[in-house]
Amino acid sequence: MSTGTTPTSDGAASPTNPVGERPVGTGRTGPVGAGLLPQDIDDDGRGESRNQRLDRNWQELLQELRVMQTGIQILTGFLLTLPFQSRFDELDEVQVTVYLCLVCLSALITTLVLSSVNMHRVLFGLRVKATLVQHTAAIIRATTALVGLVLAGTAWLIFDLVVNRAAGLVVAGALLLVVVLLWVVYPLVVRRRALRNRA
Repeated sequence: MSTGTTPTSDGAASPTNPVGERPVGTGRTGPVGAGLLPQDIDDDGRGESRNQRLDRNWQELLQELRVMQTGIQILTGFLLTLPFQSRFDELDEVQVTVYLCLVCLSALITTLVLSSVNMHRVLFGLRVKATLVQHTAAIIRATTALVGLVLAGTAWLIFDLVVNRAAGLVVAGALLLVVVLLWVVYPLVVRRRALRNRA
C-alpha cells in the first residue's frame, strides 16, 4: 500500500515525485500524448513543436537555395566566359554596359545566397532560429527577383547581338512577363485557392 501522494498538476515535488518532474501530459518536450500540450504546438497538423517546425522550415529553405544556386552558377559561368569569345569585341557601348550590369547582378546574387550561410554561422547556437528563417526567406525572395532580371537581361544581350535590338527587347520583355506570371501571379493564385479550400 502506497503512502505517498500523486504528483501535483504543476509538476511540483511531492512524496512520490521528489524531484518535481512533470507528469505525462503536462510536459513541453515532445508531441501531444508524450508531454506537449496542444496549446504549446505551433504546427499544421504534423505534431511538431515550434523548434521542430523551424528546423524543418530551415531545411526547406536550404533546399530552395541549392536549387537556385545551380541555375545561378550556370548563368554566371556563361556571363564570365563571354569576354573570351571572339565576337565579344563586336559589342557596342550599350551591349557592354548591359553585360557589365549582368555580371554585377550575378555577383550580387551569389553574395546574397552565401549571406544566408554566413548568417547561420553568426547566429549559430544563439537559439534564434526564427530570426534566421525569417531573414533567409527574405533573402530568397530578393534573390529570386534578381535572377529574373539576369535571365531577361541575358536573353536581351544574346538576341540583340545575334538578331537585332528590337528582337532583344521583345524577347526580354516576354521573358520578364513569363517570370512575373509564373513566379508571382501563379503562386499567389494557387495560395489564394488553397487558403479558400482549407477554410
